[in-house]
Amino acid sequence: MSTSSHKRRKTRRTVSRPESAIDAAIAALAAATHADPFAFLGPHKLRTRTAVRVFLPAAESIRIGVDGPDMKRRPGTDLFEWAGDGDLIPAQYRLHWIDRNGGTHAELDPYAFTSAIGEFDRQVFGEGNHWDAHHFLGANRVSVDGCDGVLFATWAPSAERVSVVGDFNGWDGRRHPMRRQPGGIWDIFIPELADGSVYKFEIRQLGGRVALKADPYAKQSELRPQTASVVAPISRHPWADQAWMQHRRQHDWLHQPMSIYEVHLGSWRRHDDGGWLSYRELADTLPAYVRDHGFTHVELLPVMEHPFDGSWGYQTLGYFAPTSRFGTPDDFRALVDAFHQAGIGVLLDWTPAHFPSDAHGLAMYDGTPLYEHGDPRRGQHPDWGTLVYDYGRPEVRNFLLASALYWLDAFHVDGLRVDAVASMLYLDYSRRDGEWLPNAHGGRENLEAIAFLKQLNAVVHERFPGAVVVAEESTAWPMVTRPTWVGGLGFSMKWNMGWMHDTLDYMALDPVYRQYHHDKLTFGQLYAYSENFVLPLSHDEVVHGKGSLLGKMSGDPWRKLAHLRLLFAYQWTCPGKKLLFMGQEFGQGREWNHDTALDWDTLADGGHAGLRRLVVDLNRLYASHSALHREDFSGAGFEWIDCHDNGQSVLSYLRRAGEHFVLVVLNFTPVPRRGYRIGVPRGGGYRECINSDSEHYGGSNTGNFGTLDAMPIEWMGRSHCLELTLPPLAAVILEPVDER
Repeated sequence: MSTSSHKRRKTRRTVSRPESAIDAAIAALAAATHADPFAFLGPHKLRTRTAVRVFLPAAESIRIGVDGPDMKRRPGTDLFEWAGDGDLIPAQYRLHWIDRNGGTHAELDPYAFTSAIGEFDRQVFGEGNHWDAHHFLGANRVSVDGCDGVLFATWAPSAERVSVVGDFNGWDGRRHPMRRQPGGIWDIFIPELADGSVYKFEIRQLGGRVALKADPYAKQSELRPQTASVVAPISRHPWADQAWMQHRRQHDWLHQPMSIYEVHLGSWRRHDDGGWLSYRELADTLPAYVRDHGFTHVELLPVMEHPFDGSWGYQTLGYFAPTSRFGTPDDFRALVDAFHQAGIGVLLDWTPAHFPSDAHGLAMYDGTPLYEHGDPRRGQHPDWGTLVYDYGRPEVRNFLLASALYWLDAFHVDGLRVDAVASMLYLDYSRRDGEWLPNAHGGRENLEAIAFLKQLNAVVHERFPGAVVVAEESTAWPMVTRPTWVGGLGFSMKWNMGWMHDTLDYMALDPVYRQYHHDKLTFGQLYAYSENFVLPLSHDEVVHGKGSLLGKMSGDPWRKLAHLRLLFAYQWTCPGKKLLFMGQEFGQGREWNHDTALDWDTLADGGHAGLRRLVVDLNRLYASHSALHREDFSGAGFEWIDCHDNGQSVLSYLRRAGEHFVLVVLNFTPVPRRGYRIGVPRGGGYRECINSDSEHYGGSNTGNFGTLDAMPIEWMGRSHCLELTLPPLAAVILEPVDER
């Protein structure tokens, strides 16, 4: 039932109250303890007359309407009353009042309006199945009986009293106490409230403690260190991505190229004075950069509002609000739109695993563990000092599901990367014996979180065809990316953390010792098709003392860059979608710092500029050759030529899409190898389309430039062979000449 379709009831029928009851109600309003203000304030039918009551501590006098009756102050109180013929006041009466400093004010009485939240909304929310709960919870501009205003609502079932406070009422919790609805929802409609109004919920929690809380459903927030919520205007962004959105509905990213550029918006680039670029300034530069470097997608570290810069957004509190650090919600829409018009998909990191314990946030929201699990063995995260959601509560699941769907709907984003999934799946995650609480069957699996993740993925894929949901899941949990109807979790893809760790460990070794660790490169093929994998070289690998990717590579400066070129060629030719964190495409030498821009001056060095050119060419090759992307999640797309040459630390394999293929040979030592023979599927010419040692990329220019003819000599069980020159610490990628 639409919130705008609800009609207010002009008066509420009551019987006359004994003076003692009225005095008690006034005392409760004055002490901000009244739990049912709508039963006392506003218009009421008293047998044959109508009474209007207004509690307004700042008022010296009040009149109903411009020429209407004056209200009388009850002596010694801030309650004003009028009683008389109901026909003397309009249905929507305006209070004209003078404050104690002589200032004049005029406003419609919020207590003349009944609730704009219907029983259907409350019931479905209580069941955990209201995907659009943000339409009535939070601060929403609505029209009630033809009157425009803001509906404020929050879920606080154990609260004794809730008021909305803000710059529009002097932050006085006595001014706008809210109505309690069944199911623990509190609401009030404030007519004619302006966009941009700053507010919080003042909650008298169980036990009498009063707390000021930011709105969990706020769609806009103040810039930190301020913590209040903001009444966001209705979006007026003129979307120009209709062609993109239509294409996405039919697009199957699982069998298409997907190369993701991971970005932290606050540190990609900055102004000369160190200030952030705004969303709109980023829209002028970042989409073109991502497109020109051949990436298909951008993944943004969490843009949801968060209090602490150093969390990079992963300690989220504003699950519906783009961070105000870079602009308004419509400014963020403009950035997403610019990406789409550049042909780039947008993924957002999203954090349903935990939340920070800041006093103004979700923690102990109504004085009880509401959003967090009540038992610290489940409700507190030992590693991050954060709180863990209670996935067993339908309203908590609803909050998270509504958030996920909101970003896909209101901001047109193309998918979510769900952070820290492993911590959600296991009750004993990062906990010792005795520090965790088993499930109902005595096991370590978080059954409620599992059900939530399945529901999340099923609903997203049903409501937003073509959108993807990617899991950052670091364990061997089975069927993460298999459909829910066969028992899987239902994610589109999953980060391959095993590939990442094994590969980086191998690349850090001195080449002399790599022959003894050849399995770090070959073992991954044993599980490569058990899930739909993304191969990540993410921000997690360039922070907290880990250094940069360049710094992890073995050898002197030249060899480090050669290693990085080899690493990227290996990543781009392995089965799986690709992800690379910003700055690594040109080999930034220092560890990433969220407080400063990337070291763009590094590109003045020819070797670093060459590395970036290689990334561009790898992306173009990957996108243009179906053999490199169509069968990323199937063993039919990969075939070893030789995985046993550990003595020379060489790998060779084919990537296939049906009869189409490319040939990849990787030399992980600094020793050039001439006349290196490998078997190939058929005769004819083979063109070297990428050589990571090319001088164009900053290499030594050793290789097989041009086309080689396969010899009709059986080798490695194949009918033909090639004799190659393998450059040092380099990859060569060849294609049959008839493949173009």
